[in-house]
Amino acid sequence: ASIKYGGRGRQRFIWVARGADGSLRGLGSGGRRRTMGCFFSKRRKQAKESQLSAESGDRNAAGDPGAEKQPQYSWDQRAKIDPKDYMFSGLKNETVGRLPGTVAGQQFVIQDCENCNIYIFDHSATITIDDCTGCRIFLGPIKGSVFFRDCKDCKCIVACQQFRSRDCRKMEVFLCCATQPIIESSTGVKFGCFQYYYPELALQLKDAGLSIFNNTWSNIHDFTPISGENNWGLLPEDALIQDAVPLPTAEELKAVRISTDASKSIIPVTRGRRPKCSEESCLVVFFAGDYTTANARKLIDEMTGKGFCLVQTKEVPMKADDARRVFQEKASEFIPLLEKGSVIALEFNGDGSIAACQDIIANVFSSTKVFVSEDKASASREVDSFYNFADMQMGM
Repeated sequence: ASIKYGGRGRQRFIWVARGADGSLRGLGSGGRRRTMGCFFSKRRKQAKESQLSAESGDRNAAGDPGAEKQPQYSWDQRAKIDPKDYMFSGLKNETVGRLPGTVAGQQFVIQDCENCNIYIFDHSATITIDDCTGCRIFLGPIKGSVFFRDCKDCKCIVACQQFRSRDCRKMEVFLCCATQPIIESSTGVKFGCFQYYYPELALQLKDAGLSIFNNTWSNIHDFTPISGENNWGLLPEDALIQDAVPLPTAEELKAVRISTDASKSIIPVTRGRRPKCSEESCLVVFFAGDYTTANARKLIDEMTGKGFCLVQTKEVPMKADDARRVFQEKASEFIPLLEKGSVIALEFNGDGSIAACQDIIANVFSSTKVFVSEDKASASREVDSFYNFADMQMGM
């Protein structure tokens, strides 16, 4: 309600409200109407804002899905790597190891160990071995380099992209290495061909980017040669790998199903740069396809089963010009196959190896396009031509 008063043409209003007891209470006055709704709506708006703010805080505290979340990044969610989990250090007279799946491509360090048996049954990025004495070491596939420094009287089985040793003495290494192995300021280092099997090894080699056919274990480069002396040599062909690195005896590591039988080795056992047992060699080249690796392994089994030697293997991409140099007048048959991927080449040695290869290819691989040497004279040239090209291709 309002009470009007005033004079001289001007009116003023006093706004009043009736209380519960019937009395009138003044609310204000002014020269123009004041709307009660405006006054109370402002108070209601302030109260509503306070309520919404409180509710928002409650939702955030309770983890309400509707609440605004802080951004999450992939690197925030990665498991934290503790280098101590990927290291053997300061051990003496112990047997230790890592099972398949427990290294999973990480870097690994072995240092200051004495008279230990060490087994890494998994693939890794790189491995360094420093200041170890009298240790027996197995290292599964290494994507990058393995580096031995200041080690002595150690025996090792290693598969890697690059092998290096520096300031080492009296070592035996059964090696698979994709590039030329390097020794520096080292003496008494003996090399043999890698031969090992356990079920997970083939996939680990693939994860490490290593081909089972690229193994230059005997092509050693010595950075620090001494005139009149030889800092390295090759192990006897009949050297037993289990005599160098015995099978693990620890219960946990015995769960890995290992074989050191050369015929079961995932990586083919090759003669390398040892003297050939015959003047007759044969070159066989498989071209990329669904069963290329299996076919190559089948031929190796067939030929070695007949007593022939596998000298060397290689898996490399090949271009048309390369094919013309190696295959010469037969190149046109094989050039269209080069686009499918890398070729796998095998050199067999032994009297009658050419005829034996031709016979197996004709009877076992009749539906597969394969290059095989035709005679002794051309085979010698083909072997030299292919492996010279392959070594250049791989930078050796």
